[in-house]
Amino acid sequence: MRTFFGMILGALLLICGVYVYDSMRTSSVASGEVAQDTRTIVNWDVAAHDWNLLKTRTREQWDKIAAK
Repeated sequence: MRTFFGMILGALLLICGVYVYDSMRTSSVASGEVAQDTRTIVNWDVAAHDWNLLKTRTREQWDKIAAK
């Protein structure tokens, strides 16, 4: 149980850390010719869309299971 809790806590800390980094600085990887000044590590619009899609699919599957 402690291992599972540690994995969840680690994932949450990683996501929060990346979000804070993206909100405070630009990516050090974005140093090429075509790099933008405000380039971030994570494309948060795509991540939000994927999260909403996952929630929708999960709800649909749960409704199928609950209807049985």
